Amino acid sequence: MIQQSGENWNTQDKLNTGFISAIREMQISKLLHDTNIRKDTRTLSGEVTGEKRTAFEIFQFLLLMVFQGCNLYRFLGSKKQDIACSKSTYQRFLSDGHYNWKRFVTLLAAKVINWINGLTDSNRFKAFVLDDSFIGRTRSKKVELMAWVFDHVSGKKLRGFNLLTLGWTDGFSFIPIAFNMLSSAKAARRIIDIKEGIDKRTNGYKNRMAAIMQKPDAAIAMIKAALEAGIEAGYVLMDTWFTNEPFIKRLNELGLEVIGMLKDNKQEYHYHGKLLNLNSIVAHYVRFNTRQDCLGSIVVSTRYNRIPVKLVFVRNRNKRDEYLIILSTDCTLSDEEIVRRYGYRWSIECCFKVSKSLLRLGKEFQPINYDTTVSSTALVFTRFIILEWMRRKENDVRTLGELFYAAFDEVRDIELIDALGSLLSILDEGLNSGNVTMGERTRKELLQWYISQPAFIRRICEKSMRDAGIFPKTDHSSDQMSISA
Repeated sequence: MIQQSGENWNTQDKLNTGFISAIREMQISKLLHDTNIRKDTRTLSGEVTGEKRTAFEIFQFLLLMVFQGCNLYRFLGSKKQDIACSKSTYQRFLSDGHYNWKRFVTLLAAKVINWINGLTDSNRFKAFVLDDSFIGRTRSKKVELMAWVFDHVSGKKLRGFNLLTLGWTDGFSFIPIAFNMLSSAKAARRIIDIKEGIDKRTNGYKNRMAAIMQKPDAAIAMIKAALEAGIEAGYVLMDTWFTNEPFIKRLNELGLEVIGMLKDNKQEYHYHGKLLNLNSIVAHYVRFNTRQDCLGSIVVSTRYNRIPVKLVFVRNRNKRDEYLIILSTDCTLSDEEIVRRYGYRWSIECCFKVSKSLLRLGKEFQPINYDTTVSSTALVFTRFIILEWMRRKENDVRTLGELFYAAFDEVRDIELIDALGSLLSILDEGLNSGNVTMGERTRKELLQWYISQPAFIRRICEKSMRDAGIFPKTDHSSDQMSISA
């Protein structure tokens, strides 16, 4: 934790030290001031020690609290309480409706993204990632704006919030850039409504109005805020809920391409002058290549606005007799490239997992005030952004200076050859250690796959396949005959 006596920092904890260096280098204190997160020191004076604290010091204390192995309540009851303020001081700080926490997260993300862009080529793929996640308050009764929200994990409607999140990725790093802790646009689903007497000029009131917006409107508002902050992206990656014609049209008007997964096969598209649903298009006009994971593709146009889209059909590995459909408004991309770029959407799921499991999203504080709900979420995303910045700085040698910048290439996506080599090495190690067993049917399918590959792929994989025992147990000449068959 931070020792609150002048500039006497606690250097024993390396993570805290790294966070403090990052906070200074990223000039977070200035961002706090620019987003109105500032307060007179007399208002936030510490009642326990009598020492005065600035808003930046309190923010820094709360930012590092998650790494202490206890919550704020336990910390204030421990032997270290003499370096902290009183509980009411932190409560007033988190519940202040004048602070613009959402703007702070967006500006911090924009600063980090601009730094990352300086390490990579200007033509590198950059995309927004849009998704939502359930934040449960199932044991609460009086939380402001708490509503009945459908939880996809349990398949039930539970009490809580729907955390709509907008992130940014370049395929190597993921940065959350905006969020909206949604309640419900329908008053009947809200368990507790907005409390009365809130000043309509404050950010707190604006956040409450945003919480009861329709989800597509809230998503568009976040994307516009990200673009206004100077964050560059050419695509929006999203799941089945958002991939519909009205939302795609609104994103195209903002100059953004869309890559998303389709769910409803009943949607209709124009193809060769006919208005057909997906089932009819697949049955009459799509020829599947059953030997590949990308089964096929077709270019059609949407029903009402005639937006050209490319539909890529991908094998569902969970159910081999079914397929998934990925939609792209950029019809110039190849099928494999569309699937590869859509795969980057998974980074936001990892963000949710880390935020909930390690950074205590929705668990660190259990407020009944909506302002505290927003500020605590902003704290979690700030931690994630700083950790991602530290990870990128640690792993990218181009961050060390001009000499390394000139000597080393930018981060690259994994090549097909490297991926095949890694997979076969893992298979070989698993078979040798006994952790992986292979039946005769699996061996034949792997051999068939090997035979169907181009010659340069067979040359790369031949040794690994032979070491793994994929080839028939015959002499060398018969092996060569089976391979060249």
